[in-house]
Amino acid sequence: MSSPTPDALLGPADVRELAAALGVRPTKQRGQNFVIDANTVRRIVRTADVRPDDVVVEVGPGLGSLTLALLEVADRVTAVEIDDVLAGALPATIAARMPERAERFALVHTDAMQVTDLPGPAPTALVANLPYNVAVPVLLHMLETFPTIERTLVMVQAEVADRLAAGPGSKVYGVPSVKANWYAEVKRAGAIGRTVFWPAPNVDSGLVSLVRRTEPLKTTASRREVFAVVDAAFAQRRKTLRAALAGWAGSAAAAEAALVAAGVSPQARGEAITVEEFARIAEHRVGHDTEEQTRP
Repeated sequence: MSSPTPDALLGPADVRELAAALGVRPTKQRGQNFVIDANTVRRIVRTADVRPDDVVVEVGPGLGSLTLALLEVADRVTAVEIDDVLAGALPATIAARMPERAERFALVHTDAMQVTDLPGPAPTALVANLPYNVAVPVLLHMLETFPTIERTLVMVQAEVADRLAAGPGSKVYGVPSVKANWYAEVKRAGAIGRTVFWPAPNVDSGLVSLVRRTEPLKTTASRREVFAVVDAAFAQRRKTLRAALAGWAGSAAAAEAALVAAGVSPQARGEAITVEEFARIAEHRVGHDTEEQTRP
């Protein structure tokens, strides 16, 4: 396999020229901030531990800065892009700047939240600069839809990165933290400065690493059942679980019974509860349907 040319990656001038040629103006609506620094995208690929046999899926490739860096290393890259103009231009950018890898690239022109299958071999890694306004739902959708994804590295708003990687007891521990932890071991993997983007965002960015659990959580409750408890617990996060889960359980007394049976204090709050404990609570809901005790 021949190596890409040293100048194959996009620099600041390349990004601006491409955008101008396409008539692209980054929009806040889609959270578009294009990476203009080759060292940053190579750092992301290294931090993601992308390997020569990986099949990488990238969400929101934009003009292709990270896509090209991924193609330098991975076996295949499939990019999911919702924007009509960007999706139309990306294959030509890959062919022009990295022709020796073009056949290893595939484009899926759709909303990442609607993706249910991808062309070619099953993905083994997810690496993406996720639009800030949809980062968490897109991440969770991809992890649920593609169980073959073993390693994930996403660049998100620093505040979102903190929430995803937070543990029980943290002030920012919440729904994203628990749901991400259902799938994977999650940790912060670095910070990204504002100056590597065009346009420069008004917020800092962070990298989050997610390594999928080798064994799913041992529980008779389905993912939907567990996530329903999580949503209820954090909908009123200042309340005790006995009160917060009253609607979910049918009454405060029923919530208390489920909590006691799960070995969780009814006076605890959601921010102190692990994903394993949420799963146990879900198992003890009165009327828990035994016929639905397999995870979807």
